Amino acid sequence: MTDLIQHAHHRGVTTLTLDSPANRNALSAALVAELHDTLDRCGKDDTVRAVVLTHTGNTFCAGADLRDPPDPQALVDLLRRLLELPKPVVARVTGHVRAGGLGLLGACDIAAAGPEATFALTEVRIGVAPAVITLTLRPRTDPRALARYSLTGERFDSAEAARIGLLTTAGADVDDLLEPILDGLRRASPRALAETKHLLTAKVLENFDLDVGELTRISSRLFASADAREGMTAFLERREPGWVL
Repeated sequence: MTDLIQHAHHRGVTTLTLDSPANRNALSAALVAELHDTLDRCGKDDTVRAVVLTHTGNTFCAGADLRDPPDPQALVDLLRRLLELPKPVVARVTGHVRAGGLGLLGACDIAAAGPEATFALTEVRIGVAPAVITLTLRPRTDPRALARYSLTGERFDSAEAARIGLLTTAGADVDDLLEPILDGLRRASPRALAETKHLLTAKVLENFDLDVGELTRISSRLFASADAREGMTAFLERREPGWVL
């Protein structure tokens, strides 16, 4: 077990559990670095057939930690690590997912959630935009739905998340949903899994490389803006930002 991530292994499947309750598993600089390093080790471990990414508490990931945000490049490197990992990554969600947490889901190969899960792209409500995380969301998600939820910050449920492509599947019991999926991964050849994942993510990574520089610059510029300062301060002070009508 590490400081922010619990680690378990059973029949070829390594489960990484985000365990940072103080900030609702938000993407702090420390969590991003630790998750990246842990995934690196999984990628090199021949006993790991697949990785399940899950969470403690009622929040899968609250997005960027506003008190200790990761460098945009560190978030880019984490998303790339998930996409390039030669093992399938399966998200298991039983809680809330906000902002950058949706980027993690987009980088996973398979994502399942229960009825208690909720989702929202809340960046516009704190004065920024879902810039870097669109690298993984655009290839997976219905464009009309992505436009709506990115522009409004509305919350939606797991059934809607599955309908728009953010999730692979949603249902009453997430472990029941994952049982045949994990069984299928255990029955597959490790080399075939790696090659199939490479085929499936090749175009995603090609577009990732085309857009990453511009999107990283946009993210850095917006996080340094006056709107972002007001939005983040309002969020931390639990009040509405000044622009709300």
